[in-house]
Amino acid sequence: MNRVVVIDALNMFIRNYIVNPMISTNGNPIGGAVGFLNSVKKLMRESKPDQMIICWDGAGGSQKRRTVVKEYKQGRKPLRKNYKIEGMSEQSERENMVWQQQILMEMLNEMPIIQLVLDRVEADDIIAMITQSPKYRGWQKVIISSDKDFLQLLDSETVLYRPIQKKAWTKKTVIDEYGISPENFVIARAIAGDKSDNLAGIKGAGLPTIAKRLAFLCEDKMHTLDSVYDHCANTDSKIKFFERIVEGWDTVELNYKVMNLTPPSISVQGHQKINYILDNFEFELNGTGLKCCSVEHGFGSYDWSELMAMLRGIVEKNKQVA
Repeated sequence: MNRVVVIDALNMFIRNYIVNPMISTNGNPIGGAVGFLNSVKKLMRESKPDQMIICWDGAGGSQKRRTVVKEYKQGRKPLRKNYKIEGMSEQSERENMVWQQQILMEMLNEMPIIQLVLDRVEADDIIAMITQSPKYRGWQKVIISSDKDFLQLLDSETVLYRPIQKKAWTKKTVIDEYGISPENFVIARAIAGDKSDNLAGIKGAGLPTIAKRLAFLCEDKMHTLDSVYDHCANTDSKIKFFERIVEGWDTVELNYKVMNLTPPSISVQGHQKINYILDNFEFELNGTGLKCCSVEHGFGSYDWSELMAMLRGIVEKNKQVA
């Protein structure tokens, strides 16, 4: 089975940015970018992918979901690094973070790695589209992210690797861990809410309680919001859980609209653009351009040898396919 590794780019960048204090030869912090490259190298070494796709949030990517729930992703706490950059203001640090992402994208453009970004579209939707794409039917899709939203996408061909836990999640492990199948995970999450995205849930309805009270969500069958509502509204049980869900159903429906990735929230034109890139991407490695970019931005001491060798391997694999 061919394997495509699909990376939630900002998620991986931030994980590296907050822990890596590396400074470039030009005196600029570059830990986020260097750590990202090291993560790419580690993923290639361990998973040996045939293709790698890196998905970024587009400008204004959260706006569509904020029209549904205006509090979506608002009020998030500032990033907390485990190191301090001396002599830099908060504004300078924010500008540096953006700059690191820009030079990272510039370097990745020299590699046989597909990068995808669409204005007003979140990376989550692009990742969902890839996992559902006919182009990758029969491939193993490995999503790299710490975001639980992707658990709803897991099936016999799709797995989620959460680097913070160092754990690969499959359809089976989701059912074993939560007592809820991936097909119904988005319904459970809509009821429970998501503090990280500032989405309120139903009081007293955490995932363990949902799995206990709505045991049918464990079935290998996709249930609908209507069927869950009907079950809660018509139960003879006097347990407050069911009453609270019925009373807060508007919240559940709004959360579901925001959290649901099937289908992804991408326009017809967006689908066409992504499909064109996937069908026509040229798997080439510009080693000279990559090293020139590296020197220009102060990555002079970075050892490219192992990553270069693995990137050449991806080029060769995709030449054979072509």
